[in-house]
Amino acid sequence: MTLVAEEAVVDSDTGIQSYLVTFIIRRFDPEQDAEPRWVDYDVEMYPTDRVLDALHKIKWEVDGSLSFRRSCAHGICGSDAMRINGRNRLACKTLIKDLDISKPIYVEAIKGLPLEKDLIVDMEPFFASYREVQPFLIAGSAPEPGKERVQSITDRAIFDDTTKCILCAACTSSCPVFWTDGQYFGPAAIVNAHRFIFDSRDDAGDMRLDILNDKEGVWRCRTTFNCTEACPRGIEVTKAIAEVKQAVMRR
Repeated sequence: MTLVAEEAVVDSDTGIQSYLVTFIIRRFDPEQDAEPRWVDYDVEMYPTDRVLDALHKIKWEVDGSLSFRRSCAHGICGSDAMRINGRNRLACKTLIKDLDISKPIYVEAIKGLPLEKDLIVDMEPFFASYREVQPFLIAGSAPEPGKERVQSITDRAIFDDTTKCILCAACTSSCPVFWTDGQYFGPAAIVNAHRFIFDSRDDAGDMRLDILNDKEGVWRCRTTFNCTEACPRGIEVTKAIAEVKQAVMRR
């Protein structure tokens, strides 16, 4: 636990200690601002609160103009990916007790995608790359009438890790190549291609490998491991990209 604070208050009813935490949020309103600006907010928080709880408190009690995305608030929808103290994280999974609150907590939008407002970016370039790898099962034949496409446990295990992707863009927007190259597919698209390239029920692996063999495909990866470190689902993203590279060379 890295929780540190000088200003702490104990609730007389519950006995739970709260802390005054400073959040510095990078704000941007396209109708008013020429450039993003940093705005600070002091918020009373409990150690078990999350950064998402702080954003809610700011929006509901301090400044209703603050804009950010969130949906499930349980690390499944992936909509609240943002940079917290310089690292890509999900706001709903980042606990206050895991941050050093003796210093301000900096929150800003993820990088590499067009900034729309405050903590909201335009996800269309991200999803365009995702769609381009055709992330769905393409089978050359129909299953037997009344039957499912049978797959062994061993075959399923080959791509089990890459089925966990929630399309939050944390990995892709942590990639330095993606920041500087507007054409690079990015880690998330490659992860979702991997999920079907190695699926024994799919017959379009060669087509996806052709797509990713392009100069803006897997070969733009510089293996910095930023993507693996940023993934909130613990996917070994760099390993998946390496396996796709190997598949391109082997075929």
